Amino acid sequence: MTHMIVPFFIMYQGCPNRCTFCNVHQIAGYDNESVTEKSFREKVHRYLSQAKRKPDRVQIAFYGGNFIGMEKERQAELLKYAQTFIQHGQVHDIRISIRPDKIDRDRLELLKCFGVTTVEIGAQSFVDEVLILARRGHSSSDIINTVNTLREWGFKTGIHIMLGLPGDNRSGFEYTIRETIALKPDMVRIHPTIVFQGTGLAKLFIQGAYTPLSISEAVDMCKYALAGFADAGIPVIRLGLQTNREMETEGSIIAGPYHPAFRSLVEESLFLDMASSLLTEEEVRGKEIIFSLPLKDVSSFRGQRNRNLQLLKNTYRLAGLTVKVAHGREDGAVFMTVEDRTWKIHKFRKPERIYGNTLLHP
Repeated sequence: MTHMIVPFFIMYQGCPNRCTFCNVHQIAGYDNESVTEKSFREKVHRYLSQAKRKPDRVQIAFYGGNFIGMEKERQAELLKYAQTFIQHGQVHDIRISIRPDKIDRDRLELLKCFGVTTVEIGAQSFVDEVLILARRGHSSSDIINTVNTLREWGFKTGIHIMLGLPGDNRSGFEYTIRETIALKPDMVRIHPTIVFQGTGLAKLFIQGAYTPLSISEAVDMCKYALAGFADAGIPVIRLGLQTNREMETEGSIIAGPYHPAFRSLVEESLFLDMASSLLTEEEVRGKEIIFSLPLKDVSSFRGQRNRNLQLLKNTYRLAGLTVKVAHGREDGAVFMTVEDRTWKIHKFRKPERIYGNTLLHP
């Protein structure tokens, strides 16, 4: 199923204050230009016309601010722009992003009236001390109340969380993961805290009052988060910030665990862990090992420049290591064959021994 999102960035609109980490211009990569009916219509038509094939679902999304914090008239104006495409059958529905406050019956009725189905909440953390240091202006209780209210009204909910915020640590992040899972949102976004130029966080970093996570720390913490959400059946629809030209501009990012393909780093590390778990089940030193997995996972399994394969071969002193495509196998599964024995492992699961699987030897 293909899903197209046509994004519009409202750039701080509706936000009562500026969070210490926030620079929407660099995150979104868009100029702070007011959305007009003409520019709105042109952008939606451009996205629809440039699609290689007709998507199964098309959503218009409003990001980069607090949609329900804007003046009610402006909310209605933007929603009317989108509703025109819904009425003509070109767009299915609308999603918005909000802060976990300022939610009331009038605002909810407006959203329902114009076809909003999904509301993403910028929670960032469930640790109140961290929220204060980030200048969020809301509490963890506000997050819980907002998510529950939205669910009662029939909206799909998404929760956006961050790791590495000022005052946060591993245990605080793990608490945030547990609290997020307890709320059972329909989806989650996660990204490490990046120090952008022109933010309050940049000042703290320059003063030596803030130390960002390293790439390896961020990857490890995100693996923990993915495991928890996978076990709870909650999809993580984005891991890491989506790169753009603004981010790639020299001086835009001052510090922090930024990588243009951050999720790929996390996936590669997960597959390395899976392969290591399989190898520890056997005496493999000096033996030929065959790993088999679905085609879509092969690149992540190998790692950048075959880094994972080199690590595995050297760490376990293997005589040889071959990677094959296992056709018809479920995504996220890895099979290991040693002599006449075959093992299988799924993401976030323990290895199990299997027998007589001819599909492993294409």
